[in-house]
Amino acid sequence: MNINTFRAFKSRNFRLYFTGQSVSLIGTWMQKTAVSWVIYSLSHSTFMLGLTLFCSQFPSFLLSLLGGVVSDRYNRYRVLLATQVASMIQAILLAVLILLKHYEVWEILALSVMLGIINAFDVPARQSLVYEMVEDKSDLPNALALNSSMVNLSRLIGPAIAGLILEGLGDGACFLGNAISFIAVIGSLLMMKLPKYVSKPHPKNVFGELKDGFSYIKRTPSIAFVLVMLALISLMVLPFSTLIPYYARDVFKGTATTFGIIDSFIGLGAFSGAIFLASLKPGANLKKILFINTLVFGAGLVLFSHEQSYPLALLFVTIAGFGMMSQITVSNTLIQTTVDQNMRGRVISFYAMAFFGMQPLGGLLVGSISKWVGTTDTLMGEGIAALLIGLLHWRYLHREKLKKLRKKQLVEPVVVPAA
Repeated sequence: MNINTFRAFKSRNFRLYFTGQSVSLIGTWMQKTAVSWVIYSLSHSTFMLGLTLFCSQFPSFLLSLLGGVVSDRYNRYRVLLATQVASMIQAILLAVLILLKHYEVWEILALSVMLGIINAFDVPARQSLVYEMVEDKSDLPNALALNSSMVNLSRLIGPAIAGLILEGLGDGACFLGNAISFIAVIGSLLMMKLPKYVSKPHPKNVFGELKDGFSYIKRTPSIAFVLVMLALISLMVLPFSTLIPYYARDVFKGTATTFGIIDSFIGLGAFSGAIFLASLKPGANLKKILFINTLVFGAGLVLFSHEQSYPLALLFVTIAGFGMMSQITVSNTLIQTTVDQNMRGRVISFYAMAFFGMQPLGGLLVGSISKWVGTTDTLMGEGIAALLIGLLHWRYLHREKLKKLRKKQLVEPVVVPAA
């Protein structure tokens, strides 16, 4: 790791954002871990875990395109500030519900739906605003990789803290901790000094702008391919995390702490992957890295799926976490570094649809399949799916290479030998 790894920190606004989000995301992962544990403790059902994921993310799938248009039409900073305040209110409501000890599964699911609606507007605004926070635009890939390292460091720390708090202080303390953590991110946003927002005319209505965004993606096959691959990974592979409570309780005969530790080792792998991406030199072949890490992701899941040894399982799930990181970060970077500025919010909303929208459908799919064929075989199937998607990446890269060779041959002048 060198100074190049942290070059985006030269921008004051990004430093503030990074600090505030770091605290808030630890709280977010504490809440996610606690929700999964509470739901599984109440229902003892992997299907209900999938349904919880569905409720928290499917509203984002339905509304993220609208969120993208809102991000392009209005002040992204104000939109982000509003969504963070709304997320804090949702966290307070959930904490009060759990602390009062009179709750049922449907109430937790209803508040998960509320969070999904908020995230539909939060993600396009937040991801688009990162571009404005970075003063030197050549530092954008580094900023996105550091952003991912922050997300995954919080995934490493949050579940581990949640596991200890669940056993020591109870589930209510986890939810209360998340509500308090929003003070940090809201405070950091209020301290930022962004360029004055200049409103632009929007002659088309919302549906017209949505159509423009879709047409732009169709005209840009490199972005379309990244979105399709991310959608496939999100549908068939990323929902593996919904099955982790089963491994913690039934395979390794553990407690909430065991669940927190396994989730933290996924985060450790993902954090390592994010730091690796942040350390890359400008101009690195991100498409090739995405292809290789998709195979790493799949191999890690296949090895973890039937492993009975707890230490080896932690090693394999760390490998899976490392490979998983590229799906999110590299896909985002490839889009952010090529998209037209006027289309940024709308294209990122398609990214959010592919990432957040497919996962809840995958969660239901994985939860249902696990009831028929068993949880361990289901997770192995997810690993195999990642390997097959990796091969699709290879096929695309190979065809892209052949196209470049043909273009080069057409451009190069024909040398006629002297008589």
